[in-house]
Amino acid sequence: MKKLELVSGLVLTGEDFEILPSDIVVEDGIIRAIEANPQAPRTWICPAFFNAHTHLGDTVAMDCAADGPLTDLVTPPDGLKHRLLAEATQNELVSGMRASIEGMLARGISGCADFREGGPAGVAALREAAEGLPFRPVIFGREGGELYGEGIGISSTRDVADLDQLIENARKNGRLVAFHAGERDLEDIDSALQYDPDIIIHATHATREQLRECVDRNIPIAICPRSNWRLGVAGSVHHPPLKLMQELGCTLFLGTDNVMFVSPDIFSEMAFCHTIYKTGPEDLLRAAIGGSVLMGDDPYIRIGARANFFTLDPGSSALRFSRNPLRSLIQRGEGVSVGKNVFNA
Repeated sequence: MKKLELVSGLVLTGEDFEILPSDIVVEDGIIRAIEANPQAPRTWICPAFFNAHTHLGDTVAMDCAADGPLTDLVTPPDGLKHRLLAEATQNELVSGMRASIEGMLARGISGCADFREGGPAGVAALREAAEGLPFRPVIFGREGGELYGEGIGISSTRDVADLDQLIENARKNGRLVAFHAGERDLEDIDSALQYDPDIIIHATHATREQLRECVDRNIPIAICPRSNWRLGVAGSVHHPPLKLMQELGCTLFLGTDNVMFVSPDIFSEMAFCHTIYKTGPEDLLRAAIGGSVLMGDDPYIRIGARANFFTLDPGSSALRFSRNPLRSLIQRGEGVSVGKNVFNA
């Protein structure tokens, strides 16, 4: 029997997020129709967010008051985060990751791309944490877990031994390849690009030439500005060079990075980028949802796409006075509760 669902409201439709009072007809998880309805309720309907870079295992080390150089905090194998992860039990890791996933679901996030430490057991722990929830993680395995997830997550070309063999095995087995690159300096970006990755994480210190190469080779970049500022590798609008990235036509996704330092909240990430980098609302929302292409999904609300959206009721807050729902979502959404998720995992 077909499963039908009707959701009505002010819909941010298509790639331009045109706001239309409509009824969305969902059949077996697919958007079959978007029908104009002038009488639709004033509920806002937004495409689901995708957090394009997380380290959910770090939940067990949340707000550990860590300070110091980036290398001391997160560089494998002996960074602070790795020591804390090694001390945690499997049950603690699973419980922590599930709590972060539940928090993301409550904030309109239907999936994430996670760098998962701990080898095969680490990948299995994240799958267990997401079990039974309408949430889809793209798992980039590490430390022996490279072939157990959807891809391989490289800390940096200068941190990993036997990199050529790891990449060759990943490609041979149809896995995605993701690199941290350009987080603390630009020195590991060119070497990462030599491996033709499916995605670059950070590019905080990338040059014009390096960014142009990402554009020419259609390599998306997951930026994590709040994390960059928190960890002291950014302190101005030039890092990451978001304006230049946009001018050159880079494909940008939003991520939040380590849960131990920054909450995995895309609303907060968008508000930060809008305030600090003056990035426009449409561009930020595209970056907030675009990472779902890593799962092969269409991130937009349109006919034929997988139903993947959430609702907000502006009538329950001062948002009912908004003259521009899209701009209000970007600037003020971090203080508003998500209503209903229509996520088809």
